[in-house]
Amino acid sequence: MTRRRLIALALAAPLLATLGRTRAAGPAPKETSWEELMPKDWDPMKDLRMGDAGLVPEGSVKERNLMRQMREVWDNAPTNPKIDGALVRLPGYVVPLEEVKGELQEFLLVPYFGACIHSPPPPANQIVHVRASTPLKGWRTMDAVWVNGTLKATRSDSAMGASGYSIDDPVVERYVPKPRP
Repeated sequence: MTRRRLIALALAAPLLATLGRTRAAGPAPKETSWEELMPKDWDPMKDLRMGDAGLVPEGSVKERNLMRQMREVWDNAPTNPKIDGALVRLPGYVVPLEEVKGELQEFLLVPYFGACIHSPPPPANQIVHVRASTPLKGWRTMDAVWVNGTLKATRSDSAMGASGYSIDDPVVERYVPKPRP
């Protein structure tokens, strides 16, 4: 190996470590939208008996009961069997679950900023539990990322919310939006 190549590899190592791991050769993941994780016929509000929710006083027993009912329905939201086992590329935000010295071992991937932290968790079919085989460096709460990996319909509960999917051994990259036409 040439000296120039060794220097290039040495300089690239920290960058590659912040990305999690490099992508192995093989099929490219399919860019996937959050809507594809929900079964087409699922309506998150269908099973809720809300009545005129706008007139329910904030902090009342009725409001707490409605929120409890909503959580039960959303925590048991069905996954889409058509996408189970697919190699995906999914954008989202990081909600750390297991972090040691700034390195993430596990996190939830959520579809919008503030989910699970500043607002109630989305339905379980809109939360992906991501587990890294090697710690991921350089990520913070609510960083926008792309997660690439095999999506599995696997339910999991955490203090931050119930997830309907998981991705193990992911490739995690900074989210960079596509240029506008």
